[in-house]
Amino acid sequence: MPHIVLVEPEIPQNTGNIARTCAVTGCSLHLIHPMGFEISEKWVRRAGLDYWDKVNVTEYQSLDDLFTQHPEAKQNLWLATTKAPHGYTEAAYSPDCWLFFGKETAGLPEAFRMEHYDRCVRIPMLPNVRCLNLSNSVAVLVYEALRQNDFPGLTGVGAMGGNVTP
Repeated sequence: MPHIVLVEPEIPQNTGNIARTCAVTGCSLHLIHPMGFEISEKWVRRAGLDYWDKVNVTEYQSLDDLFTQHPEAKQNLWLATTKAPHGYTEAAYSPDCWLFFGKETAGLPEAFRMEHYDRCVRIPMLPNVRCLNLSNSVAVLVYEALRQNDFPGLTGVGAMGGNVTP
């Protein structure tokens, strides 16, 4: 499954929504410090994250720390940014790709974006708006990556898909 990397997230509600996306898709969540909040039992309860135990979450002190622990991530990453030269549907996502998202107020660091220029993707939007909400952006890219890989391990049929009489 794809790996979701949040670089210095600032808004706990966004991270909570993203954690829920991870819970329903089986994606791993990687959080890069510093963060604008603390993940504690009290915070998890307050955010209503009753599915937190279903999320594989790892915290790192920096991007360098993540790449030291997961050198494979540098070979298989995509960076979501409004400044990207390519649309997100132009990317070919592998089943275990790493999707990077920046903090809500500033996005991903410029040096990081420039280092991976050809791996930067953008969600189309009107030119006079700043950006899509972080948790929505994560959901868009995650589900595109999953779609390209035939939604591995996910069920695509609900209760209405059986022999139900109208």
